[in-house]
Amino acid sequence: MVKLNKQALEHAKKLVKEKQVVLDDRDAWSRDRPSAEKENRFLEEYGLAEYQKWYLGVDESQNEGNKSRYKFPYGDFEKVHRCGILSAESRAGQYKYNDIELAVAHVHGMLDELA
Repeated sequence: MVKLNKQALEHAKKLVKEKQVVLDDRDAWSRDRPSAEKENRFLEEYGLAEYQKWYLGVDESQNEGNKSRYKFPYGDFEKVHRCGILSAESRAGQYKYNDIELAVAHVHGMLDELA
C-alpha cells in the first residue's frame, strides 16, 4: 500500500512558499529527474531522513531503509520541479492513490499561483 508522505508534502509546500521552484513543462521530468547516481549520492551524504522528504509516497510493502520504499519524486533535491509535480499527480491518479493525488494537486495549484 502506498500512502501519502506527509513530511514530504510539508517540505514541498515550504519550498514552494520560499519560491525554490523550477516552473518547467511536464515533458522536462525525464531530463530533470535525479538519476539513480544522484539519488545514491544524496542518500549517502544526507541520509534517509532527508532523502524521503523528496518523495510524496511511501510504499509500506517495502522495507524501511530501502530507497525503493519512496515513490512519487517531485524535485531534484534542491528545488520543486513543476514537471515532477505534474508527473506525480498524473501517476497518483492513474493508480488511484487519492490522498497523494489530492495533495499533489494542492502543490500544483500553489505552483500555478507563482506562474
